[in-house]
Amino acid sequence: MRQIVLDTETTGIDPNDGHRIIEIGCVELVGRKLTGRHFHRYINPEREVEAGAIEVHGITNEMLADKPLFSAVAEEFLDFVRGAELVIHNAPFDVGFLDMELARLPGRQPKLAEICGVVDTLVMARQKHPGQRNSLDALCQRYYVDNSQRDLHGALLDAEILADVYLIMTGGQTNLALAGEDSNEGGEGGTKGIRRLPAERPALTVVRASEDELAAHLEQLQIIDKASGGNCLWRSTEASDGS
Repeated sequence: MRQIVLDTETTGIDPNDGHRIIEIGCVELVGRKLTGRHFHRYINPEREVEAGAIEVHGITNEMLADKPLFSAVAEEFLDFVRGAELVIHNAPFDVGFLDMELARLPGRQPKLAEICGVVDTLVMARQKHPGQRNSLDALCQRYYVDNSQRDLHGALLDAEILADVYLIMTGGQTNLALAGEDSNEGGEGGTKGIRRLPAERPALTVVRASEDELAAHLEQLQIIDKASGGNCLWRSTEASDGS
């Protein structure tokens, strides 16, 4: 399966208020392995970037002044993602912006869902970890993914980090080496490298029950065994184990 892990940065929150995409970052997975191919473009949004957005991603209006318009990179972007399954954290946000950008182009342009599958890792994380924080930073902490370079949001960096998180979250994949380390296809300004898991994870703390706790546990099992007519499975299991 070919998958594209995708992220965008924008001038603001809502495309319906005229906000535009200013950065697209994608990394490619084939058979759940990073190939080294990526697509990365900064885009002139033809409008001002909101101050609040700059605080998040650090991309200023001056930085975008000489960058191409979305219309100039749209065909290359569509060729890169076409037929793949997109992996996106909070997919409605990025897909909504991309569909709005495509709708501005002349002629009938496809919506992303018409040419790609879409997997939302935020929905996946909420199902796996209900009631917990499931931001990308929170998932990095939970799965020991190195996000130390993420002082500001950036589309390519976030796509790289999300690829690590997605592979671990969906199958315990920890060997994240690139299939082609020298490949830099579709890149703008290169890539600082895919994030790696730290070499050593913190040791798990083992807390053993005290004698009083073991005695209280046995007493509770005896109560359950009596109430169930001798059918306490926990007690029979412990007896068979010699405990």
